[in-house]
Amino acid sequence: MKTATNAATNAATNAEAHRWRRPALAALLIAEAMNLLDTTIVTVAAPVIHAGLGGAAADIQWFNAAYTLAFAVLLVPGGRLGDLAGRRRVFGIGVAAFALASTVCALAPTAAVLIGARAVQGAAAALVVPQTFGLIRAMFDGPALGRALGSIGPVMGLAAIAGPVLGSVLTHADLFGCSWRAVFLVNLPLAAVVLALTPLLPGRRAPEPGRSRRLDLPGTALVVLGTALVVRPLVDGGGHRPPWSPYALAGGCLVLVLFAVHQRRRARAGRSPLVEASLFHGRGFPAALLTSTLFFAAQTGLMTVVVLELQLGLGLGVLACGLCLLPWSATMALASWAAGGRLTRQSGPRTVYAGVVLMLAGVAAALASLPALRPGALPWPLLVALVAVGTGNGLFTTAFFTAALARVRAHETGSAAGLLNAVQQLGATLGTAVLGTAFLSATASGPYAARPALWPAAALLGAAALTASRMFPRRPAPRDRARCGEPAELGGR
Repeated sequence: MKTATNAATNAATNAEAHRWRRPALAALLIAEAMNLLDTTIVTVAAPVIHAGLGGAAADIQWFNAAYTLAFAVLLVPGGRLGDLAGRRRVFGIGVAAFALASTVCALAPTAAVLIGARAVQGAAAALVVPQTFGLIRAMFDGPALGRALGSIGPVMGLAAIAGPVLGSVLTHADLFGCSWRAVFLVNLPLAAVVLALTPLLPGRRAPEPGRSRRLDLPGTALVVLGTALVVRPLVDGGGHRPPWSPYALAGGCLVLVLFAVHQRRRARAGRSPLVEASLFHGRGFPAALLTSTLFFAAQTGLMTVVVLELQLGLGLGVLACGLCLLPWSATMALASWAAGGRLTRQSGPRTVYAGVVLMLAGVAAALASLPALRPGALPWPLLVALVAVGTGNGLFTTAFFTAALARVRAHETGSAAGLLNAVQQLGATLGTAVLGTAFLSATASGPYAARPALWPAAALLGAAALTASRMFPRRPAPRDRARCGEPAELGGR
C-alpha cells in the first residue's frame, strides 16, 4: 500500500514537473546566460571602470580574475550542496546572491570594493551553474533530454554575442550618467525573471540512502585550497606571473592528491563525500574530465587569440571585434541546436568527433588566412574560418555533455556537474594563459603573431579527440539505452 502511494505521489510530481518544464528550462538558460554575459560584458568595460575608480593598473585584470577564481574554487562544493540541500533551493540562493552582488558592483565607490563584490558574484555563480544539468535531467528524459541540453548552446552563443556588444553600447551610452555601472545593473532584471520562475523547478533532493546529509567541510577546505593554488597563478596571465607560481602549482597538486585520499577514506567510512568515488569506477567519467580540460583550454585560448589578433594585430575597435566574432557565436548556436535535436541521438560519438574535426579545419583555415589579413580591413578569410570553428564548437559541446552525464546516477549529478564545470574553468584559464602568452610573446618578433598560438590550439583539440574516445564503451549496453532514453554509445562508466 505504501509503495503504491509513493508511486502515485512520484507520478503526480513527475506530471507536474513535465507540465511546467518549459518555463523552468527558461529559468535555467537565463541563469547560464547571465553568468557568461557578466564575464564578457565586464571584459569590454574594464578600462572604463579603471578610469572611473582609479587605483593600480593591475586592478584591471582583477575585475574579472576575482570572479574567475572564486567561481573555479567553489564549483565542486557548489555542486555537492545541490545534492545535499536540494538543487532548486541552492539554485535560488545562488541567483539571489548574484543579484545582490551585482548591485554592490554597480554602486562600488572604489576598485577594492568592486573586486570584492566580483568575488562574491563568482561564488554565487558556483552555486547556480552546477545545478543546471541536474535540474534538466530531473525534468527531461529520452530525446527531450538531448533537445534540452542542446538549447544551452544557442543561449550561450547569444550571450557570447551580446556581451561585448552590450558592454560597449551601455558604457558608451552613459545612460542616466551610469557609465560603466549599467553593465552590472543589467543583471537585475534577468535575476528577477529567474527568481520568479524558480518555484517551477523540481525541488526533490537526490536519493542517497544510508548516508548523512552533512557537507564534507574538511574536503571542502582541501578542494578550495588546492584549486585556488592551481588557478591563482594562471589568472595573472602574460609574463606577469609572480616567481612563486611554480611552487603554488606544485602545492596545489599535492593538496588535491590529499583531497582525493580524504574522499576515499570518507566514502569507506560510510559518510557522504564531496565527490562521489563511484564516478571513477570505470574509464568513462575520468576521460570526460580530461577531455573537458583539453577542449576548453583550446576553445577559450583560441577565442582569446582571435580577439587579440583582431584588436592588436588588425587595429579593430571593441565593437568591430565583437561583430567579427558573430560567425563563431551564431554557428555555434545553430550547431548546438542541431546536435541537441537529432544528431547526438542518432550519431552518438560521431558527433563529438565531427565537432573536433570541424574545429581543426577552422584552425587550419585561420592559419592559411593570416597572410591575407590587413590592418584596419575587415578580415573576411578569418571570418570564414570562424564559421567552421563555431560549427564544430556547437556540435562537440552538446554531444560531449550529453555523453559525459548519460550514465551519471541521480545522487552523483551534483558531484559530476561540479567537477565538469571546475575542469572546464581550469582548462579555460590554462588555455587563456598559455595561448595568450604565446601570442603576446610573438608580437615582438613581427607579423602573424597568431600563428605560434594556433598550433598549440590544434594540438589540444587533437588530444581532446583522443581522450574523448575513452568515454565510449566498445560494446553498446541496451539496458543503459533503455534507462536513459539515449543511445548506449553516449556514455561510459
